[in-house]
Amino acid sequence: MNETNRLKRRLNLFHIIAIGIAYMSPFAVFDTFGIASDISSGHVPAAYIVVFTAILFTALSYGKLVKRYPAAGSVYSYTKNLINPYVGIMVGWVSFIDYLALPMINALLANIYLSAALPGVPGWVWIVGLIIIISVLNIFGVKLAASVNMLLVVFQVLIGIIFIFLTYHSIAQGPEHFIAPINLFPSGKEFSGLFTAAALLALAFIGFDAITTLSEETIKPKKTIPRGIILVATFGGIFFFTVTYFMQSLFPDVSTFKDIEGASPEIAYMIGGNLFLSIFTAGALFSVFASGLAAQMSASRLLYAMGRDKVLPRRFFGYLHPKFNSPVYSILLIGVLALTAIFLDLETATSLINVGAFTAFSFVNICVIVLFFKSKERKTVSFTLGYLIAPLIGLGFILYLWSSLNIIAITLGISWVIVGVIYLTISTGFFKKEPPKIDFQEQEM
Repeated sequence: MNETNRLKRRLNLFHIIAIGIAYMSPFAVFDTFGIASDISSGHVPAAYIVVFTAILFTALSYGKLVKRYPAAGSVYSYTKNLINPYVGIMVGWVSFIDYLALPMINALLANIYLSAALPGVPGWVWIVGLIIIISVLNIFGVKLAASVNMLLVVFQVLIGIIFIFLTYHSIAQGPEHFIAPINLFPSGKEFSGLFTAAALLALAFIGFDAITTLSEETIKPKKTIPRGIILVATFGGIFFFTVTYFMQSLFPDVSTFKDIEGASPEIAYMIGGNLFLSIFTAGALFSVFASGLAAQMSASRLLYAMGRDKVLPRRFFGYLHPKFNSPVYSILLIGVLALTAIFLDLETATSLINVGAFTAFSFVNICVIVLFFKSKERKTVSFTLGYLIAPLIGLGFILYLWSSLNIIAITLGISWVIVGVIYLTISTGFFKKEPPKIDFQEQEM
């Protein structure tokens, strides 16, 4: 690979963890608590245990693959090299919906939060403003964007800790003066609601995989990225469980809230008054900003990898800025596409994320299974457990999530696949030309 067209290794483990957590958005736990509690009959912490256990298998699959293919491109690269170049391109194409939709969702959320605070300002101003800021930061380089994300993540975690403390304080002021242990797991017919809630909450973990797109910019990626994947997913599991355990202890029944979907702001006001509600709202805005920054960063790297491979026009998508070493054109394109948030609603954008994320998760597990059968390594018990049984469990859970998608998501996904197939057919002369392969030679630093 030409050294002038190579991304530079500047990110360490802390940068990777911050980007992954920012993409995952810790504040998602507050946005989904009300509806998840209603669906699970007051067993949100247990639902997080279920989904974390299931997601962990997919996280382990990512870790195995990135050790072998430490380059930008993530699931696109893995599928292309282990299964088939054409399949890899289509998986990358469909997975890209996830990266494209998240900046839209964050722009929409910013509009919702800020329009509520300043109703006199047109909503499109907030959408355009957010996208311009995150685009500029990403153009200036991955390290600057990652450093900003670290600060935003720390602020969100601090607010989460304050939230837990205030919730505990509210419980301690009650008649019992202690946190009564809640029944973590339901019994009987309530189990179906638990798994339905787990399917909903799986979206909270989307983001731990995004850091694989930054492998080529990470110092010692074969060690750093797998470690980062597990740490990000584990942080999410612990943080989400702890927050919801205290919330569920204080409010075992959310039916008393005026708006179940907006239960968290009500809780913030109840436990900390207007002052904490203001801080909580600021945390929500920082969460939106950090997640949008990380999402655009990951999406631009996926486009860059496909451009460098000449799957997409190389002169545009494979271009790196000589000073900032960032895929400028890809970043700008993501920003322009994210502006379509002005014309979309939150439900449609969320449906796009589901299709992209579930496609990526499915094929990562499939790739590890294929690797098991292709590998010349001796099929020991530990190797079989790690490369066959674990990814099969992860794939089984993701297939269950697929069954939870609505008709909007399925329709959009099929439409996107059709567009991708048409482009691939034309660009390869009806599959007569095989796309070039990526050079995965790693330069350790």
